[in-house]
Amino acid sequence: MLRNHKLVKIVLGGVLKLPTPVNISYWWNWGSMVGLLLVGQLLSGLLMTMHYVPEMDSAFLSVVHLQRDVEYGWVLRFFHANGASFFLFGLFMHVGRGLYYKSFLSLHVWFVGVLLLMLSMLVAFFGYVLPWGQMSFWGATVITNMLSAIPVYGNSIVFWVWGGFSVGAPTLTRFYTFHFVFPFVLVFLSLIHLFFLHEAGSSNPVKVNSVGFKISFWPYFGVKDVLGFMVVFAFLVFFVGFMPDSLGDPENYIEANSLVTPVHIKPEWYFLFAYAILRCIPNKTMGVLALVLSLLSLGLVPLLCLVFGLKKKGTFYNILFWVWAVNFLILTWLGGSPVEEPFIYLAQVSSVFYFMLLFFMSLV
Repeated sequence: MLRNHKLVKIVLGGVLKLPTPVNISYWWNWGSMVGLLLVGQLLSGLLMTMHYVPEMDSAFLSVVHLQRDVEYGWVLRFFHANGASFFLFGLFMHVGRGLYYKSFLSLHVWFVGVLLLMLSMLVAFFGYVLPWGQMSFWGATVITNMLSAIPVYGNSIVFWVWGGFSVGAPTLTRFYTFHFVFPFVLVFLSLIHLFFLHEAGSSNPVKVNSVGFKISFWPYFGVKDVLGFMVVFAFLVFFVGFMPDSLGDPENYIEANSLVTPVHIKPEWYFLFAYAILRCIPNKTMGVLALVLSLLSLGLVPLLCLVFGLKKKGTFYNILFWVWAVNFLILTWLGGSPVEEPFIYLAQVSSVFYFMLLFFMSLV
C-alpha cells in the first residue's frame, strides 16, 4: 500500500514539475480539456448503463424511463449526450491547433492522436445508435451499409455486423458492447499519447527547444488549465440545463421504425464533414474511400512534410490553414443540407479543396 502511494506521488510529481515551454497559449488547454471530458463521459456512461436495456423492444423505453422516472436521470442522459459533442469539439480544436502550429512533426504523438480521433468518432457512432430512435436506427443502417463497398467480402462483413439481414437486435447488442468497451481503449491510447508527449516535450508556437525556455507546469500552466475547465464546464452545464436537445435531432424522440424512412437522414454534427464528402461522390466505393481518407489524410500530412522537406511555418501556411478550417465548417454545413443541387455540387468542390489544402499545407 505504501509502495503504491509512493508511486502515485512520483507520477503526480513528474506531471506537476514537467518542464513546459514558457510561451504556450490557451490553445494548448484543449489536450487536458479532452482528458477531463473523457473522464466525465466514462463516469456518466457507467451510471447510465445501470438503467439501459440493450434489447430492441426495450432500448427506447429504457432511455425514456431514465429521463422521466429516475431521479436526475435527465441530467445524466443530457450530460452524456452533450458531453460527447463537447468531447469531439475539443478533439477537433486540439487537432486544429496541432495543424496550425505544425505540432504534427512529433510523429509518435501525432499518429496516436489521429488514432484517438478516429476511435472516438467510432465510439460516438456506437453510442448514437443506442437510444434506438428513428435517426439512430436509420443512421446505423446507412453507415454500416458503407462496409459493403469493401471488395469481395463487403456484404459478408455487413451481415456479420448486423447479425442478420438488417439492423436489428444483434446489431444493438454488439454496438452496446463496443460502446462500453472501447472507451477504456481510449483511456489506454490517451496514456500512450501522454507518454510520447512527455518523451518529446510539448511543442510551442515558435518551435524553440531549450532548457532555459521552459518552466514548471504547476502552477503556471496548471492554473490556466483549471480556468479552462471551469469555462468549458459552465458551457456544458448551460447546454444541459437550457438547450439539452439543441445538438441532437428531434427524429430521435420517435421510436425506431424500419417501415418509415426519415426524409433527411443525417448523423450528429461531428460526422457531417465526412458525411458530406461521402454522399457527394456518386460511386459508392469511391465515396467510402474518400470518407476514410478524410481522416487518414491528417496522419499523412507529417509524412508528406518529411518527404518534401521540413519548412518553417510562414504566412502562406497560415492562410492555407484558415482557408482549410473555413472549408471544414462549410463541409459540416453541407453534410446537414438536403441531397439536392446546389448542395451536392458545393460539397464536391469543398471536398476537393479539403484534400488539396491539406496537401499544399504539407508542401509549405
